[in-house]
Amino acid sequence: MRSIRPSFTARRGRNARRRTSPVLGVVALASVLALTATACDSGDTNADSQVSASASTGDNTITIPDDIKDKLKEHGIDLDKWKNGAWKNWDKDDWLREAQDYINPIIKGLWDPDRMREAEDPDRAVDENDLSGDQGVTDATPQAVDAKEVSPSYHANVPEAGKVFFDAPEGTMVCSATVVQDPAHPGKSNLVWTAGHCVHAGKNGGWYRNIAFVPSYNDSGKTSAELETATKEEAAPYGVWWGDWTRTSDQWIAQGGPTGGAGASYDYAVIHVTPEEGGSGKSLEETVGSALPVDFNAPSVPKVSSLTATGYPAAAPYDGQKLYQCQDRPGRFSLSSADPTMYRIGCTMTGGSSGGGWVATGSDGKPALVSNTSIGPADAGWLAGPRLGEVAKGVYDSVSDKFAGQ
Repeated sequence: MRSIRPSFTARRGRNARRRTSPVLGVVALASVLALTATACDSGDTNADSQVSASASTGDNTITIPDDIKDKLKEHGIDLDKWKNGAWKNWDKDDWLREAQDYINPIIKGLWDPDRMREAEDPDRAVDENDLSGDQGVTDATPQAVDAKEVSPSYHANVPEAGKVFFDAPEGTMVCSATVVQDPAHPGKSNLVWTAGHCVHAGKNGGWYRNIAFVPSYNDSGKTSAELETATKEEAAPYGVWWGDWTRTSDQWIAQGGPTGGAGASYDYAVIHVTPEEGGSGKSLEETVGSALPVDFNAPSVPKVSSLTATGYPAAAPYDGQKLYQCQDRPGRFSLSSADPTMYRIGCTMTGGSSGGGWVATGSDGKPALVSNTSIGPADAGWLAGPRLGEVAKGVYDSVSDKFAGQ
């Protein structure tokens, strides 16, 4: 998530190292706000492991599809060098940024329990479909709502929730995410919803690397100390799922940045995943037993009686190892009258919670994902998330359609 003090940040990770930046001139608010992106930095970027690609075979081995090999060659990427650490080269000229250039070969064993546990938040702080009457409106700042820890097992209570891990120039990072339904594969979805800033750096960067999803991370709610000796099965009881394709909005790619709220109204992404180990042939939805529908026609902000935000807050006073939720009635939050107004709720979750799902009663009267954590204040009193409309549906449909015949 990106946090707001008298500035905004995207919230990603634990033990955040907060930095300030110049005031955004476009933010028309009574006071300056700060946004933070939720990701984490581990410092351990060594991967003595084996690269494979994003398609599995029946004998539980991973193979490199020819199209992935061709794309790697097209961009001058040697797979052997990549697996041995070439992915750590963040030279801007070699950092793939365009929508069609996403490449994420599986590096088997990269996401071990220590690397997952140690992911931290670099914390990027900054200074402070139409929504009809909501456009350009900001309601009063909500009262803070204390985040409540989800009772273990997390899978029994919120089976769709999990963590997204990835590597960025700053180091190893983490966000929160949600398993969502796939209209092309009813009951067998491999789709994950998160924030755009959890997959792509925005206007001055490109796609992050080694993107992987861990559903029900630390399902039994172990402490950080207990996780130091945990097995991979205890940290990731439903496996590690690599993102073989992802999409975020064109607006996030064009406007999003390491500081500021630009692009926040379009800060969402959909990841298609595949199991690291090949697995049993079951989809992600079948593996975890659930997936949420996404509602792109949710009621306007004043008509939503309650939203529940879920995530793994990692910046102090949290440590990123446990799952939390906040429930509140949303208000309206606007960064610019030209962009869709966002939802805003009171919540004390911090960095690491970015990308976590916001669930409300959908237009059909059933629980549905209607937003995700994007930004919030550095002092952790509230969160804001984009309202999902036609642009979000386009992102979602493009990922679903790509795998519709598979």
